[in-house]
Amino acid sequence: MDDGSAAAGRQSLADKLNHLFRTVVPAGRGPFSVEEVAKAITETGVSISGSYIWLLRKGQRDNPTLRHLTALAKFFGVPPAYFFDDEVTADVNAELGLLVALRDTGVQMVALRAAGVSPKSLASIKEVIERVRELEGLSNDETDLG
Repeated sequence: MDDGSAAAGRQSLADKLNHLFRTVVPAGRGPFSVEEVAKAITETGVSISGSYIWLLRKGQRDNPTLRHLTALAKFFGVPPAYFFDDEVTADVNAELGLLVALRDTGVQMVALRAAGVSPKSLASIKEVIERVRELEGLSNDETDLG
């Protein structure tokens, strides 16, 4: 939740869409613009404007058509249920968090070096990482890795 506006763990459509814009980022550059997303979606045959996506992101529109939501989901590589089912949203966000973490070369190196290590040793490594995250004031919640 970006601004705390969603109640008790429920995210608004705007929260979910903004999360996708923040986390699904092309390699080597910043996030997609609303105009880039609109153009790419329109090229698939679903007409949508950048200003409409902007209104969705701001929460000024919150009842898009199923076609628009399906097209947005397809663009960002998530299932359409991401926008409707809080359990799917949580699962996808956890996966996106892992992908974001794996973009970090240091994290990639740790993951690659851990390959082949015994389950007991992996558990020890996990404990050390959780302790370091705690010391740095970072969450150890698996759904909040992004």
